[in-house]
Amino acid sequence: MTIEKTFAPGEIETRWYKYWEENGKFRPDRPDAEPFTIVNPPPNVTGSLHIGHALDNTLQDIVVRYERLRGKDALWVVGTDHAGIATQMVVERQLEAQQDKRTNYSREDFIAKVWDWKAESGGQITRQLRRLGCSMDWSREQFTMDPHFTRAVVKVFVELYNQGLIYRDKRLVNWDPKLKTAISDLEVETREVKGHFWRFKYPLADGATLDDGRDYIEVATTRPETMLADMAVAVHPEDARYRSVIGKRVKLPLTGRLVPIVADEHADPELGSGAVKITPGHDFNDFEVGKRAGIKAADMLNMFDAEAKVVQTADGRIPTEYLGLDRFDARALVVEQLKGLGFLIPHVSKDKDGEETQHDAEPRTIQTPYGDRGGVVIEPWLTDQWYVNAEELAKKPIEAVRSGAIEIIPKTWEKTFFNWMENIQPWCVSRQLWWGHRIPAWFGPHTNNGALVPSFDTQWIVANDEKELFEKAREAYGDREIVIATREEAASYASNIDQGKVLLWRDGDVLDTWFSSALWPFATLGWPAENLHPSSSGEGPGVGALHTQPASRLDGPTPTPPLKERGSGTRLFERHYPNDLCISGFDILFFWDARMAMQGMHFMGDVPWKRLYLHGLVRAADGQKMSKSKGNVVDPLGLIDQYGADALRFFMAAMESQGRDVKMDERRVEGYRNFATKLWNAARFCQSNGIAASRTIAAPAASLAVNRWIIAEVAATAQALETAMAEMRFDAYADAIYQFTWSRFCDWYLELIKPILSSVSPGEAGADATGGMGSGLRRNDEQDETMAVAGWALDQILVMLHPVMPFVTEELWHALGDRGGHDLITAKWVDVGAVDASASAEIDWLIRLVSEIRSARTALNVPPGARMEAYIAGAAEERQLMIKANWPTITKLARIDWSDGDQSKIGKGNTFQVVVDEVTFALQLEGVIDIAAERVRLEKNAAAAEKERDSLAGRLGNPAFVDKAKPEAVEKARADHAEKSAEAERLRAALARLG
Repeated sequence: MTIEKTFAPGEIETRWYKYWEENGKFRPDRPDAEPFTIVNPPPNVTGSLHIGHALDNTLQDIVVRYERLRGKDALWVVGTDHAGIATQMVVERQLEAQQDKRTNYSREDFIAKVWDWKAESGGQITRQLRRLGCSMDWSREQFTMDPHFTRAVVKVFVELYNQGLIYRDKRLVNWDPKLKTAISDLEVETREVKGHFWRFKYPLADGATLDDGRDYIEVATTRPETMLADMAVAVHPEDARYRSVIGKRVKLPLTGRLVPIVADEHADPELGSGAVKITPGHDFNDFEVGKRAGIKAADMLNMFDAEAKVVQTADGRIPTEYLGLDRFDARALVVEQLKGLGFLIPHVSKDKDGEETQHDAEPRTIQTPYGDRGGVVIEPWLTDQWYVNAEELAKKPIEAVRSGAIEIIPKTWEKTFFNWMENIQPWCVSRQLWWGHRIPAWFGPHTNNGALVPSFDTQWIVANDEKELFEKAREAYGDREIVIATREEAASYASNIDQGKVLLWRDGDVLDTWFSSALWPFATLGWPAENLHPSSSGEGPGVGALHTQPASRLDGPTPTPPLKERGSGTRLFERHYPNDLCISGFDILFFWDARMAMQGMHFMGDVPWKRLYLHGLVRAADGQKMSKSKGNVVDPLGLIDQYGADALRFFMAAMESQGRDVKMDERRVEGYRNFATKLWNAARFCQSNGIAASRTIAAPAASLAVNRWIIAEVAATAQALETAMAEMRFDAYADAIYQFTWSRFCDWYLELIKPILSSVSPGEAGADATGGMGSGLRRNDEQDETMAVAGWALDQILVMLHPVMPFVTEELWHALGDRGGHDLITAKWVDVGAVDASASAEIDWLIRLVSEIRSARTALNVPPGARMEAYIAGAAEERQLMIKANWPTITKLARIDWSDGDQSKIGKGNTFQVVVDEVTFALQLEGVIDIAAERVRLEKNAAAAEKERDSLAGRLGNPAFVDKAKPEAVEKARADHAEKSAEAERLRAALARLG
């Protein structure tokens, strides 16, 4: 087909992606090939493609396409996460828009509505990943709520529980009062909020006084309301001011509660009064202080309900006027009452004239935790939750990284990994939601000497399914009738227990989505073993079969439709676990990557992946983090619409430098669109000159130096790309293929072969029967060789560029000729074979010569079309022969003519000289430019550039500027200094050339 004049990526991308997917090109059947496996971090089913997704998935696709070209059985596992909180919020908002709410439905009916939403709207991000060009194995698309995945999640929970690695405990959690659920640290965002710092008097009890005579201890807080649940005051054990009162008590204002003064290093003597109020039920640091002081979690006071409204504490000490108040209303009332009672210590400020003013509190900017989805201030809340013993599970991953079984790239992240893993805290895995994997635990009554005792949430049974549940219940309760009930039914039953019947009610909580996604590398391959029974394909059941296997009614509805694919099962699992590589943002190193390592090593006995690549964040052009509130969010789909997916992908690869964030720069995306256009036009040029698809994978035989040179350049580029991929240097990969394609092939090779392609046939007037360098080839033979080599080199560009720019390369691959049914996506990687690099020196010298002449012409304002006489001196005989053989090319590209005139004029002020190695080219200026005027211009411009250079140098040498100016201003000054320095140097060099 004829390559169109204009490159229009939109239609090309849509057509080729549809073709690839419909024809199974993303997972070609290669049963005997070396396997390569990667899993994508499953995006939220509620999500849409953001710029971070674009970076993460582009990098993964580059690797997968590269390994596929190298002949491997490349499996890229794809799927979405059920995203418990996010998905439930989406559906609840839809109900609110209809003046409806979740609590109007039973749990089962609401979950059915969530499944309905998923069927209608849950595939947006997967459609968008297709637009990006992601060559995922869609035939095995997974969902973390698929029945087979749910079985894996339940099995892991039950086994960890049976091994004592999952337990129920009362601890502080990040509580979202709007969503009424615990959330993970990842779902907490810290905002700077204008707040206040209040100081209060806590009276010493029992007549005690401090050494300075005071009968109170001063404490300060940003949350006065929590004093209603204070249980201690902490001072540093070495703080001399308080040694005499350690072990004594204070009597709290408002509640009258007597609490001890404890010694704890948490109190900083240098901060404020050095005394800290301790509310262990509502502050993470205080919780640890309280435990060290001997306060059991069960005895810690809780003053808030799930909506962060004040409730009575266990000791009944909170005044009734506070009960039912919102926490912030309670704050205002506490301050008001303490001020009225004389316990508020005012903050004194001075104006510029020294006048003092008293205020109730000191203004402070406070780092305040907010729920990223609920949008309200997070409350540390003491609740009963399920926890994983992360400390135990972390031991094997720590050793795996130390031994090199897991390689973290960049290696600089290892220190962070070890620091977090070696100080890891228990992992709260329960969430108070309806949507998600429901915890497989059932509560029931205690027994005392064989009799049933009413209780709630204190005795439980953990089981995989109903059969196991009933077996364990009979072991615990004997021959009594076992009935599964709702919690409401159980509450009624507890008030009037029937000793012949046991009611069990299932825990209403679901598991943290990070718990299920931690199983992604192996559960997506069909684990556990009961999912791996054989099938006619020999690889085990397909995911379609897994989707349609009946699930226990305990797991709720599972209307996910079956999928077409050729199977998973034992063979697939054995071939593809462990995975070869995981790519993720560094921000989920602990929330996903580390947890995959924990679960994979615990259950599989092997690492989940051999290499972990952590990339940076995509930031705005000024380096700021992108956020909707700042208005600097970039829509990758808009960039794809404007510039094409290939251009965005190339930008992502080129900017991904290990250990650095990516700064968004739309101009560079546009530049890479221009790069694709450059390749497109080069292919059009080749096609118009009869250059077509290569007939060989290996390089054609070549005698001409220019052809041997380009073959060697292909080999060097392929080697550079292979090294870049081995080292996970995406920026190096992009740079190597860019430089080769644009500079070596398009700018130089095609220019160098134009004289060969346009030469006349033997026998015509003036024709020379031999080629340059004494090759002895006939002109037609030269053309045939050159066309073959050019077609082969262009093919290799398409192959090497394909992982980064898959669409334009596939289009050109087919446009250049009949491929016999072989698509680029499944083509073979570059195979250069033996390379004769002797031509490189000759062509490289030629390129340097032309470049130097062109640069000098530009610097001296020589008109682009002007031809100049050239004198040559200093060339050895061998170099003279080479120059003569390549003279048609030199004269065409440098726009110079050979002169046999008087060489004594060289260096007399009427020529400028270009020296390349030992050869001097002197170009005649007389009649081409006004030499005197040019000297004046160059001198003036050089002086101006030097003046600006020196001014910038002075500014950069001033510590006041470097230390106090904005970083971007300093960076710009340095860039401007470098630019002016280079400009001055260039202009002085041009002057020197004039003699």
